[in-house]
Amino acid sequence: MPKKIKPIALVYRSNTKNISTLARILKEGGLVAVPTETVYGLAANALNAKACRAIFKAKGRPENDPLIVHIHSLKDLHQIAEKNSAVDLLAHAFWPGPLTLVLPKKNCIPSIVTSNLPSVAVRIPSHPVFRKLLKKTGLPLAAPSANPFGYVSPTTSAHVVESLGSKINHILEGGACEVGVESTILDLRNPKLPVLLRPGGISKNKIEKVLKLKVLSGNKIRHPNLKSGQISPGLLKKHYSPHTPLTLSDHLKVRSAINSSKNEAWLFIKKPNGVIAKNIFFLSRSGNLTEAAHNLFSVLRDLDSGNWKQIHAEKAIGSDIAVAINDRLIRAASKRNH
Repeated sequence: MPKKIKPIALVYRSNTKNISTLARILKEGGLVAVPTETVYGLAANALNAKACRAIFKAKGRPENDPLIVHIHSLKDLHQIAEKNSAVDLLAHAFWPGPLTLVLPKKNCIPSIVTSNLPSVAVRIPSHPVFRKLLKKTGLPLAAPSANPFGYVSPTTSAHVVESLGSKINHILEGGACEVGVESTILDLRNPKLPVLLRPGGISKNKIEKVLKLKVLSGNKIRHPNLKSGQISPGLLKKHYSPHTPLTLSDHLKVRSAINSSKNEAWLFIKKPNGVIAKNIFFLSRSGNLTEAAHNLFSVLRDLDSGNWKQIHAEKAIGSDIAVAINDRLIRAASKRNH
């Protein structure tokens, strides 16, 4: 018998006709992988419980890990969440952009989207292609990263094809993601007590300057009445992980890399001066941390497909985006789930 060939998702160019086609598919309850400025997401109508449940199935995602809902503009927020005094300040400063706010939800948002919690994570993305699709649908779209649950996030359409191409049918092309790591998540249910749940493209320092408040860190917070549901995505101890074992150090030594087994890969933040070796890799030639974040997931995916037995990585030094880079590397290196 001939070998059964798995179907591969179609990748659509971002023209007016295709955006209209994909908007119709979303309105009808379908799934579409979409580009954002952070990573590619797997989108569905956030008001359609059945469609959102299909996201969890395609990704193999547990239902206690809630989804982020994306809207086109601030005027759309009232439909899905309760605003408070801090929202306008942050929206003016950072939206559209890579900041997600956790707010009390409206009843129209199905419980599958929020892991049965009375709050919803929401943001306004800045990617122009995704914004056109959001405007065309006129819907809030739930969209976690478009990859198998727990694996390295996708930052190109090719990554989505590679990881989910046999599980979904439609991918909207939008080029390589600008930021390269997921959005910052801020718990803003109490505007006087903001809590950073996940670092990302918008730093804690920048948020504090806008709010003129101290932002707490609390990535282990759960809703007091529900043991299963997390307050936001991205809180698992092991996440964003390649299949190849990864160890993380504060600093890597070039000599250790050169003298190591040749089946071990060494990932530096900055290209080591004058060093050329087949097992040495880097996230930025100059050590630019914005560039390093942009390249992080793409390089991890390349290393994961390179038949290495071990990946040695080093932490970024600095604040702001370095915190997000290190958060992803720590979770990638973790040996057990939360």
